[in-house]
Amino acid sequence: MLILENCNAEISVIRSKRKSISVEIKAGNVIVRAPLRMKDKEIQKFIESKKNWIEKHLLIFAERQKKLKDLKPYTEKELKEIVADAKRIIPERTQYYAEKIGVDYNRISVRKQHKRWGSCSSQGNLNFNCLLVLLPDEVLDSVVVHELCHRKQMNHSAKFYAEVEKAFPEYRKWHKWLNDNGGQYLARLP
Repeated sequence: MLILENCNAEISVIRSKRKSISVEIKAGNVIVRAPLRMKDKEIQKFIESKKNWIEKHLLIFAERQKKLKDLKPYTEKELKEIVADAKRIIPERTQYYAEKIGVDYNRISVRKQHKRWGSCSSQGNLNFNCLLVLLPDEVLDSVVVHELCHRKQMNHSAKFYAEVEKAFPEYRKWHKWLNDNGGQYLARLP
């Protein structure tokens, strides 16, 4: 665990068989991914070079968290309507894109999930967050396509993202929208 001077952030370093070093902010945590053999001094130098970026993104995260605390939870009635809509809409979109991508799937579950928008099991079972129906159609479609493409590639490799972008060329734009705005929907789940 490293600490960035003059910044209230602890930094986790994850070493793996990779060639380059990167930094990410995930749920307010700073994570540096580095090659196995990279020296601590080199990692520290990299972190110092990214200090402004790290501070900026930690501040953005803190501001988002503050806004999310003030949101009112969905009512029971609202949630029932959301789930009913999701159980009608999501299977339709899934079937449409499955045919377009050329994959099959087993069953679809629609759930009230606090952290995930979707998932795909190795058996081909798809899980989707009911809140997707509150988001722009393109966001829902991007999540559906993402999960269906796991039927071709059960990973997040370059090949996987090539499949996603082939089926849904604007995927990155709508994935970014979800990252930027999705938290305010999830925060309202009781």
